[in-house]
Amino acid sequence: QNSVVLSAAIFISLIGLIIYLHFVKIDQESLLVIGSLGIQVTSSYASGKESTTFIEMGQVKDVVINEAIHMQKVIYYLCILLQDPEDPQGVSEVVPLFQSSKPRLDCLIEVYKSCQEILEQRKTAPQSS
Repeated sequence: QNSVVLSAAIFISLIGLIIYLHFVKIDQESLLVIGSLGIQVTSSYASGKESTTFIEMGQVKDVVINEAIHMQKVIYYLCILLQDPEDPQGVSEVVPLFQSSKPRLDCLIEVYKSCQEILEQRKTAPQSS
């Protein structure tokens, strides 16, 4: 009877590990910004599975670095502010980026500057109708 319990515990542990690697453990996160199209956010899981989210550039109001206090520590993270369709000056949603990798502030600043350059080019480019 002990071997049945031990076998069941090992089996449940393996299933739990597979679920963790496939749905929880993010190995890599990437951000692709194309000024004329939008922003693509990709998360690659340890199992090889990829999850991709695309945000149209018309929905993007701004990209900002936000800060939060967690366990007596300040954490910085990059966010995309989505424009409220009913109020052009308002923000409808805040989409946090790089939640699993938690890059340092100096890395976030480099990504932020690149995003701002692309957003500025989009604003200054002549709009076609």
